[in-house]
Amino acid sequence: MSWSKLVRAVSTSVLCASLVGCGAETKMEFPTLDKKGEVSTDVEQERAEKKEGRFFGGNALDIFNFGDGKKKPIMRSGISVNSFLWRATLDTISFMPLSSADPFGGVVITDWYAPPKTPKERYKLSVFILSRQLRANGIRVAVHRQKLDGSGWRSSNVSNDTAVKLENQILTRARQLRVTSLKAK
Repeated sequence: MSWSKLVRAVSTSVLCASLVGCGAETKMEFPTLDKKGEVSTDVEQERAEKKEGRFFGGNALDIFNFGDGKKKPIMRSGISVNSFLWRATLDTISFMPLSSADPFGGVVITDWYAPPKTPKERYKLSVFILSRQLRANGIRVAVHRQKLDGSGWRSSNVSNDTAVKLENQILTRARQLRVTSLKAK
């Protein structure tokens, strides 16, 4: 076999092997609310279900535990914010189009929304979930407002009460979700 045929055969094999890898099932990382009220993704749930430290499945030899009978705790890489606050935030601002939602960082940013009654002004929200606990200081809302002038959109002041009222609505909805989850148990 000549050198060029060997290179061509190896290249073809590498190309075929790489294309076979493209057909694997892709897991999506969309956050979901589980039975415990925690937000996690399909990938995280799969990781938590795996048996770690064992060859050939859960009933095989545990080479890292040396037979002491204790299971190692499985560390989950869940979100670092309160799941009730997260869900309540999405429920409360569901009338506005979302621009960005980061369940791991606890940030929700909406796109500009113009109420039908006042088409010459528009609003944008930035919601920051700051804690894993359901507490009043665990959430901050920033409200941005613009008015349409003849030449374009201009920033305008927003009452301080607007952000506080939104925070209170989100907290009320989060408490409702928590009470509902406790009753379901």
